[in-house]
Amino acid sequence: MKLTLQDAQEVIAAAEEKAKQLNVKMVISVVDDGGNMIAVHRMDDAWLASVDIAQKKAWTSVALKTKTSELAEATVPNAELYGLNTTNDGRIVLFGGGIPLRHGETIVGAIGVSGSSVEDDVTVAEAGVYRFDDDLAKAGM
Repeated sequence: MKLTLQDAQEVIAAAEEKAKQLNVKMVISVVDDGGNMIAVHRMDDAWLASVDIAQKKAWTSVALKTKTSELAEATVPNAELYGLNTTNDGRIVLFGGGIPLRHGETIVGAIGVSGSSVEDDVTVAEAGVYRFDDDLAKAGM
């Protein structure tokens, strides 16, 4: 399965809906399985810095095939992956808000969200993932 612009737009719409429920302004980014940008959406008045962060969270999730929230513990000083964030020209993000999008066991892309607390970023990203999973289920995939 190839992630399409329509898929990305639906993921973004669900994430934005959750952000509005939380009353936060977010930047929501979706990349394909190669980390290439499909779509990025900046809500009105969302932080400018969040554009780069959201894109890097999505890229990190694809590049490392994991949620960005799962990287924090392994990258603290003296942990086995300490310094990971200094690799890849600083593209690696070590806090929550990036989540892979999967078709079965295959990663087809990722969502990255930035603009509020890490907890809110994760909640908004999860809403996008939930929509993607729900759409696949409805399509019988």
